[in-house]
Amino acid sequence: MKTLDAKTLLIGALAGVAGFMLAYAASFNALFSTLLSAASALPILIAGLGWGNFAALAAIVVAGGLGALVVSPFFALYTLAITLVPAGWLSHLGNLARPASEIGGPDGLTAWYPLSDLLLHLCAIITLALIILGVVAGYGPDATGELIDAFIEALTVQNPEIANDAALIAQFKSMFVVMLPIVQGATSVILLFVAYHFATRIVISSGLTSRPREDVAQSLRMHRNAIFVFLAALVATFFGGTIALVGAACLGAFGGGFLLAGLARMHLAARGKSWAVPVIILSYLSLIFTFPALIFVVMGLLDTRRAIALSPDATPPNDDDNERNNPWK
Repeated sequence: MKTLDAKTLLIGALAGVAGFMLAYAASFNALFSTLLSAASALPILIAGLGWGNFAALAAIVVAGGLGALVVSPFFALYTLAITLVPAGWLSHLGNLARPASEIGGPDGLTAWYPLSDLLLHLCAIITLALIILGVVAGYGPDATGELIDAFIEALTVQNPEIANDAALIAQFKSMFVVMLPIVQGATSVILLFVAYHFATRIVISSGLTSRPREDVAQSLRMHRNAIFVFLAALVATFFGGTIALVGAACLGAFGGGFLLAGLARMHLAARGKSWAVPVIILSYLSLIFTFPALIFVVMGLLDTRRAIALSPDATPPNDDDNERNNPWK
């Protein structure tokens, strides 16, 4: 049992300071802003996975408070919604465990929260975060239209004929307003899961958790119920208006989850093959194009299952409040 004490709070506070500094640095470096923003989840994940929910909560409060005081309330809201709170929830889920005998497994083993369910939660929380941010920021055609107008104005310096094609500009605006939440949702899910993956490797290597090291290529799949959410979100994008924007956010987040599952299948298929390294490198490079990314999404859609990690420890190391807030019952 991990309890609340001064050491836990101090570790959480230091993790929060580190998380804020990484998120703040992202606002100054456009080239590495996405990576730095995702890296800001690492301290919260390590604190939560290694020292429990109280440490993660302290880290989130400190990082969010510093963001509101030093930068702006919207900066704090953005980092909390997209990075900090999802990271804290992932660390909570990553620590959940129960006796394997309760789910039909052998006695004397501990079953850990499945990666498929964890990824499903991540997709859902990123969808909710994008919706909240969109409402607060007033996201919509008017907001993105101003960005497109500025972009077109810059392009007309090189090619004045672009400004005369009103139909093309209108089509581009309608496409951009939907594509932006799709890309944001997928990117956030992918980078946060990568941060979780590295955080688990760190805490396992440090002996801070008894969760076993999982074979991600074999166990990382989406929950089968995510297919229905993904298809419903796809249909919603054709309705237009607010429904389309909500559908786009959901489609991007869950599409990112299925993309990760497809990449895991590719790694598993390439394991032990002489051509593994070049194929893996080319596969990741191809993700900058839409069609190859869709292939991996389809691969993820075609293989949905739950793989549960087991460890020989018969006593699940839950936090004090995990029994009250355990979604895996």
